[in-house]
Amino acid sequence: MNGSVLRAPGMPLLLAMTALGFAGYAALLPVAPLWVVRGGADAAGAGLVNGVLMLFTVLTQLVVPGALRRLGWAPVLVAGMVLLGLPGIAHVLTDDLAPTLVLAAVRGLGFGVLTVTGSALVAELVEPARRGQAIGAYGLAIAGPQVLLVAGAPWIAERLGFGVVFALAGLPVLGVVPAIGLARMLHHVPEPQERAPYLRLLRPMLLLLGVTLAGGALITFMAQMSSSAPLTVLALLVMTTMAALTRWRVGLLADRYGPQRFIWPLVVNTAVGMTLIAWAVRDPEATSAPALLLGTAVVGASYGALQNLTLLVTFASVSRPHYGSASAVWNIGFDAGTGLGSVVVGMVAAATSFSAGMLAAGALALLTLPLALRRPSR
Repeated sequence: MNGSVLRAPGMPLLLAMTALGFAGYAALLPVAPLWVVRGGADAAGAGLVNGVLMLFTVLTQLVVPGALRRLGWAPVLVAGMVLLGLPGIAHVLTDDLAPTLVLAAVRGLGFGVLTVTGSALVAELVEPARRGQAIGAYGLAIAGPQVLLVAGAPWIAERLGFGVVFALAGLPVLGVVPAIGLARMLHHVPEPQERAPYLRLLRPMLLLLGVTLAGGALITFMAQMSSSAPLTVLALLVMTTMAALTRWRVGLLADRYGPQRFIWPLVVNTAVGMTLIAWAVRDPEATSAPALLLGTAVVGASYGALQNLTLLVTFASVSRPHYGSASAVWNIGFDAGTGLGSVVVGMVAAATSFSAGMLAAGALALLTLPLALRRPSR
């Protein structure tokens, strides 16, 4: 990794805030659905937990750019970290579905702030020539907690208790400290002189939505569709590790060769990986470990790399006053995909099987291939 990117003013604070925020998010992503299943919910109810989280995340992302212009960085960043962290701790009070959905909604408010501000700050702090590497470093700050907690949180809940996971979900509150330090370094967000070019932003958003729909389904339901708890942990570890590595390393390639040539093979890769996973979980009592691990590695590679590449395409489409809006659109694609993966696959699985749900997610991802093959408009 280029050390000069890490030494850019504000980058260490951004990475610290991001890691703490995403630690709280990642801890509950696989565990909150398990928590309500323990309370009596079915697969559809479990899918609603992350679906509601992402719905309120997306709704918040729509207003964050305007809030930054009106209120400034400090109040928005601090509010986001508090709203993401405190409700995570409150899960310990009940495993009923309805109050858990309320907590998911409040967490979504905080996560919406974290995601829009975090990716916008990468563009604010680092010049375009090194932005792929900066996005890679930012991606590692996101992926590090996910590698540990998306894979490990179900194990922690089973072995040490759900309360330990809920304590980890409160880590974003500690992110208030770097958030305040970061806000003191930043200039006020300028008012745009023209409307953001939303049509140009639609293509990378939909490409991202396709792969995060698949990834969101895997994160939400891996523990339920795998016949072995250790295999669940290993599969999620493989997926998140591959995502971290590809999101980091593809930034170097994109800075050198541009992002476009890598996008369409990764879309196909997603569909292939989901097909392998569907075959692996066809028997609820005997998951095929080799197929599951290979499939999660394949999907994880696309999941990480497409996050970096689509964000690069997004920021290349706008000028600085529109970084906040561009970040919001990109994050809407990410979180809408994650939420849809949770809800759609949950509904398909409740009606048929998890194997059918995985095939459906792969097919939906493949529908974005025409967009991947089309050159972006200028």
